[in-house]
Amino acid sequence: MSLDWVPLKARVVACTDCPLHAKRNKTVFGVGDEHADWLFVGEGPGADEDAQGEPFVGQAGKLLDNMLAAIQLKRGTNVYIANILKCRPPGNRNPEPREALQCEPYLHRQIELIHPKLIIALGKVAAANLLATDSSVAGMRGRVHQYRGIPLIVTYHPAYLLRNLADKAKAWADLCFAVRTMAGLDPPPGGT
Repeated sequence: MSLDWVPLKARVVACTDCPLHAKRNKTVFGVGDEHADWLFVGEGPGADEDAQGEPFVGQAGKLLDNMLAAIQLKRGTNVYIANILKCRPPGNRNPEPREALQCEPYLHRQIELIHPKLIIALGKVAAANLLATDSSVAGMRGRVHQYRGIPLIVTYHPAYLLRNLADKAKAWADLCFAVRTMAGLDPPPGGT
């Protein structure tokens, strides 16, 4: 797929490749700086996202915004947020493999257009789809993975953290690791 932003967004809005399109209110393409260094990828839209057409706008989105602020980032400023799926699965269930496969070219093209320096996979579904693995989040945390040559770090999904407060400290450690990783990717001032 070689579409630029406008035709890519139009293609997603018109997509009928899987059964999820039949019950969606709005597609959830992604939001943010289209030239961001930081790309955060979640699993799929929930009810709030389906209603508004933007990822991470409910309680999990508020937590994600707080997580971003904790590392001096802000939604839309050098940050892009997307999901594996562009349509909401019924009852917020996990995406089925066929659904994720149908949306995969859209996310791949978004990543190509953004060309982020670092991808943060939010939760098991995002990590599993981006890394083609069935490992647990706990098993993937704490190291840098690669997605098509782009460094990728795995952490917990904000919705999971709302239900499992004890793991917020682990997510904080992941974010600190991400900041250190990003700092290592940037050339020193005046350097090459």
